[in-house]
Amino acid sequence: MSSRLLASLGTTEEFADLFSDSSVLAVLLAFESALARAQACLGLIPQSAAVAISRAAVADGFDAAAIAREARQSATLAIPLVNALAARVREIDAPSARFVHWGATSQDTIDTAMVLLLDRAQGILAVDHARLEQSLRALSERHAGTVMLARTVLQPAPPITFGLKVAGWYGAIHRSWSRLRGSFGEALRLQFGGASGTLAAYGPDGLALASQLAKELHLPVSSAPWHAHRDRLAALAADCGIYTGALGKIARDIALLMQQEVAEAAEAGGTSSAMPHKRNPSGCVVALAAANRTPGLVAAFLAGMVQEHERAAGAWQAEWQTLAGLIEATGSALAAVAGVTDGLAVYPDRMLANLAETQGVIFAEKVKMLVGASIGREAAEALLADAAREAIESARPLREILQRKSEIASLLTADQMEAIDRPEDYLGAAEQFRKQLLED
Repeated sequence: MSSRLLASLGTTEEFADLFSDSSVLAVLLAFESALARAQACLGLIPQSAAVAISRAAVADGFDAAAIAREARQSATLAIPLVNALAARVREIDAPSARFVHWGATSQDTIDTAMVLLLDRAQGILAVDHARLEQSLRALSERHAGTVMLARTVLQPAPPITFGLKVAGWYGAIHRSWSRLRGSFGEALRLQFGGASGTLAAYGPDGLALASQLAKELHLPVSSAPWHAHRDRLAALAADCGIYTGALGKIARDIALLMQQEVAEAAEAGGTSSAMPHKRNPSGCVVALAAANRTPGLVAAFLAGMVQEHERAAGAWQAEWQTLAGLIEATGSALAAVAGVTDGLAVYPDRMLANLAETQGVIFAEKVKMLVGASIGREAAEALLADAAREAIESARPLREILQRKSEIASLLTADQMEAIDRPEDYLGAAEQFRKQLLED
């Protein structure tokens, strides 16, 4: 079974491989093999059984489609998997087959397998995240003094620098990655509790077995099994949503800057099947598609936290696909945005041209602050609103309009009037904020 065509915009090659049937089978079998080795180490099963189980627990040769079909009858992959594994062990050493999955429960296998997949996922994400952070830092430094329009509610506002905008992107992904990394650290732990979460089947050896199993799998042990307590994974899901949202913000900004009527930046982009002239923001689109999916997936995971007693009837069974989808969407958005920023073209001349096209009305706030102390805020706002409207309608610079309005011009010095529409003189703490964002 493969859904790579349908999922092509929602995953990457690495994540498609990570959550492929063969990869999922491998981690499920890794748990069963590690369990047998840990039990043999403590003398709970014969060493020969652990050897036979480990020999049999190789993904090649298992029929994933058959296991998936049978899973619908038992509502878990673990039961048909364990049956298939026992059959293979029986071919190697018949007496050892009885020790497959000895004393464990299905959720131990499934949850720990997911944790093993998440551990690998974290490593893949970390590589692309480091690449993105490096790209954004370099881009911000390169454009520390590149002046551009700010845009509030999609309308022109007083100037900022492109370096500050990029540093804002950096700050958001840096903070959200820090939280996501912490959530991975909390969630990546062994699930092992047996039938009711007490390890009763192992008598006095339960805790020692859990410790040995964790050692075999290179995972920390929880203070207790977490079969029906999904808070750690829920935090991971939520932080994936936040991180992907931060990536989507970058993609949205770049897609808007890439519009022909703006044309201040452009990614390498993709072509159109119908219009040869087009250069579509394809990387941004892939990231935005992922950001569009993740809130629903997060909500689905959070809804499943309300579970019944010691094992859920339905909520837990829905988690695996939801969490895998979240990780794939996060990875897809991250890889796309990293690619976009690596090859982003920036056009400072166009940024200055767009500033000039406002006829200086974006500096009305500056003038209001200069004259407001003398005539009051409300009077200053009324005068500047009229002046800005006249500048726009007549297509003449705001400075020229102000020079003809004695009630304003008389309150400004010659130097102030000359510098009214000079962008670099109205950047405030932009550079300090840019540096602080990169240093946090």
